[in-house]
Amino acid sequence: MIRALRAAASGMYAQQLKLDNIANNLANVNTTGFKKGQIQFQDLMYQIIRPASGSLQSNTVEPADLSVGHGVRAAANTRSFAQGTLVQTENPLDIAMAGDGFLQIMMPDGTLAYTRDGHIGIDPDGRLVTANGYELEPGIDLPPDTQSVIISREGIVSIVTSGQTQQEEIGQLELARFVNNAGLSAIGQNLFQETVASGPPIRGEAGRDGFGQIEQGYIESSNVSVVEEMIAMITAQRAYEINSKSIKTAEAMLEKAVNLKR
Repeated sequence: MIRALRAAASGMYAQQLKLDNIANNLANVNTTGFKKGQIQFQDLMYQIIRPASGSLQSNTVEPADLSVGHGVRAAANTRSFAQGTLVQTENPLDIAMAGDGFLQIMMPDGTLAYTRDGHIGIDPDGRLVTANGYELEPGIDLPPDTQSVIISREGIVSIVTSGQTQQEEIGQLELARFVNNAGLSAIGQNLFQETVASGPPIRGEAGRDGFGQIEQGYIESSNVSVVEEMIAMITAQRAYEINSKSIKTAEAMLEKAVNLKR
């Protein structure tokens, strides 16, 4: 009975974590460049009550162990980096990566972070920065008399200055990608950081060597499907209820065992 109580409790806790993850996915359904997470479960250790072995009396072999599991645990929260829908904004400083690749961001502490959020702005010093004011890496500075900014699909940044009609190339957006995107650590603000699991960044130009192209005037929406998340929510709720009923059943059986003496 104690095994049933503990196993069912672990199931309730696991489904609670799953619901927490679903709620976070749904909360970020309109977050630019957001990548949904999915909780992965593993069963816990098993208690071998009777191992499979040969019988000396009948000269037979029992085909399987008699074992009982101890429940479930959340093993990982894997993140899906499937492409989100590209939404046209007509803002020339909005960009989206159509394919693999991240923009590189220089953090205040000097470390690099990576993002799929292409909402780019200009700070008072004329530098291209993220919505949070973090500078792109490599940095790109715009002259004070810049009239328009043109970003090619290969990431080449050109400008047209006041009184001029010809475009002038001033920089190149460099992208980064990873062998294992799912290993990146999400740190909030639409940013990811490199980990041992992700491997080191592979840097290159958009549209070459496996990197996606850059689309100016677009942003990448979240890859969360509301319908899929609602179905997953119903499944988690029912699994939680079933585990709670297992606890009630085990408690009722314990009560009957305690009352045998009466």
